[in-house]
Amino acid sequence: MSPPEFDLIVIGGGVNGTGVARDAAGRGAKVLLLECGDLARGTSSASTKLIHGGLRYLEHYEFGLVREALKERETLWRIAPHIIWPMRFILPHRSGLRPRWLLRLGLFLYDHIGGRRKLPATTSVNLRKHPAGAPLKPFLTRGFEYSDGWVDDARLVVLNAMDAADRGAEIRTRTEVTRLEQGPHGWSVRTTGDDGAEHSYTARAVVNAAGPSVLNLLDRANVMTPRKMRLVRGSHIVVRRLFDHEYAYFFQLPDGRIFFAIPYEREFTLIGTTDQDHHASAFDAAASAEEIAYLCEGANQYFKAAISPEDVVWTYSGVRPLLDDGSGRPEAATRGYALDLHLSEGSHPLLSIFGGKITSYRHVAEEAVDKLRPYLALDGESHWTGSAALPGGNFPAEGADDLVAIYRTDYPFLSPADADRIVKAYGTRARFFLDTARSRADLGQDFGHGLSAAEVDYLVTHEWARTAEDILWRRSKLGLLFSETEVAALSEYLRREVAAV
Repeated sequence: MSPPEFDLIVIGGGVNGTGVARDAAGRGAKVLLLECGDLARGTSSASTKLIHGGLRYLEHYEFGLVREALKERETLWRIAPHIIWPMRFILPHRSGLRPRWLLRLGLFLYDHIGGRRKLPATTSVNLRKHPAGAPLKPFLTRGFEYSDGWVDDARLVVLNAMDAADRGAEIRTRTEVTRLEQGPHGWSVRTTGDDGAEHSYTARAVVNAAGPSVLNLLDRANVMTPRKMRLVRGSHIVVRRLFDHEYAYFFQLPDGRIFFAIPYEREFTLIGTTDQDHHASAFDAAASAEEIAYLCEGANQYFKAAISPEDVVWTYSGVRPLLDDGSGRPEAATRGYALDLHLSEGSHPLLSIFGGKITSYRHVAEEAVDKLRPYLALDGESHWTGSAALPGGNFPAEGADDLVAIYRTDYPFLSPADADRIVKAYGTRARFFLDTARSRADLGQDFGHGLSAAEVDYLVTHEWARTAEDILWRRSKLGLLFSETEVAALSEYLRREVAAV
């Protein structure tokens, strides 16, 4: 029989799968990534958009998990400064909830166990004088200001896939895996595309990075596991901007849970998340009326400006595939991860990724490829992903504002808001579509809100975008601004453009 076509097939186009594909391709492996929908279609585009250690996990004594995630914050900021940047958070002290000394102790640990270097340390704040205190109710007078990071989660996934492709990996989206079989030379993976075409691929090893579907994929491979997963739905709401400053908030609630309120897409505030056990398909996740009301009521306990479900302009929900550790409440379930390596008789590995969080994805991918190293013909440098910039991120970590200024000089027809959006999506790669344009007309059809045909063509050609939803809700969040008429015009253009590719 002929040798396998690939060294490694990665199944799952979320953050863990694209992270593994990038790492392995950079070490010299011939990689194929298969995703049944669009990249980041599920959990990886439905996070709270934070690169953080998980301050509340300290209460559950998950010090190792928090330390690992904290160490990743500045690494990820360094390799992707266009889509990841520092954010200062305000944690008000509220009488009757966690005592002030406990909050201070937790933040002291948060500052010191993760190797923080560039991010500023925690400070105590007087909310009567601090700018972040103005939107809050008067009874909130004291609190803390601490550091974490913001991430455009869906773009993080796409950039990892792009870098994997740049290093030789093949990325096939909208390709569902229907069967996995072990053979004498490795694994045979059968697929069906969204056009109904069937294909079969072979590889020495497979990584199961299917997220909420990880157990379903093992069933298709006839592989038994003692692992149990707990699917927990996290829902978020978006409302018109509740405050004018750039601080985010970390709020406590009387039931012991927490939530965030974060500046979002310039004109909005993002509020979340909930934790509800989810028993339906992961792709059917949606915020319930109860979750929306819960988040509105939580916000109303803190902000002077009251909101109701009628004020919500968008909701989104993601299903977190958590390791089932027997926790009673879903918010207490571990955010840790496990890597299980199954070996067939011929030593052809199937590695499954259980659990995890977006902040730790790079470390998880690195550990996964380390486990596979004895079975793959790897000749590249190990542990390289923490120093190599993701596509468009090859500029100083604190240089995004300078890059905006350069683009506004080179392309004076860009508004400040457009230049800021473009930098925070594409970084230095924006020149791929801005190119030699001297006016907005040079970028082709204007779909509204700064989105041009040149940018759309780039997303189709380089970022696997196929539909208006891909572009408006994952490659960007312009869906918050687009009208139905504008969406229809974009969809019609894409029908012609995708057919031509």
